[in-house]
Amino acid sequence: MPTFAGAMGWQLARMHARVGDALQEMNAMSDPDRAAQRTLDYYRLNAEAFRDGTRDHDVSQNIDALLRHIQAPAPLCILDLGCGPGRDLKALTARGHVAVGLDGTEAFVEMARADSGCEVWQQDLLQLQLPTESFDGIFANAVLFHVPSAELPGVLARLHEALKAGGVLFCSNPRGQDEEGWSGDRYGVWYSWPSWRARLLAAGFVELEHYYRPAGLPRAQQPWLASVWRKASRG
Repeated sequence: MPTFAGAMGWQLARMHARVGDALQEMNAMSDPDRAAQRTLDYYRLNAEAFRDGTRDHDVSQNIDALLRHIQAPAPLCILDLGCGPGRDLKALTARGHVAVGLDGTEAFVEMARADSGCEVWQQDLLQLQLPTESFDGIFANAVLFHVPSAELPGVLARLHEALKAGGVLFCSNPRGQDEEGWSGDRYGVWYSWPSWRARLLAAGFVELEHYYRPAGLPRAQQPWLASVWRKASRG
């Protein structure tokens, strides 16, 4: 999904589009599947350009944040949720782990399979069918903010179920003040940290850490919020 290089432009674009998008936002919240499909259509139409534009982006800070909190022995089984063209699948397997990709865009699934050699599933985020207690970690880099807010509890519940006991979830999303709506042809929710934290805690996760990206810049120039969570027992 989108990388930190484009996040500032996204924030400016959505500020100029709020009024005209009001009716579309209401429709999207009442029909989340339609919002998901329109967002996927954007990625289908722009798959090659997206791959070219994100191929060399360094997200090693995020991968490190996930891996350092997993207590299971290597090799780890990692789900790359919203894997896109497969860049991060290659990074995970290069570290000796077993990575499985998942994306809703057909072109990305084909690219990821070809480029990484990993198993890649084509699934919609709103209709996830994941094996229970199968992953040591889930890497959700720049993807969960595309889930309409009303659907997020169900998605988080399925991710919780897919993690092994003590498994770890990494999330990175463009941050905001809990705005929800369209940025061009992509639907998103720009959570504040308090709101995002409350949702993850309610879903049965324990906070491990959070930070802002890109590293080393003033907060106003860090549009991405990253957070790491451990699966808590529901018993």
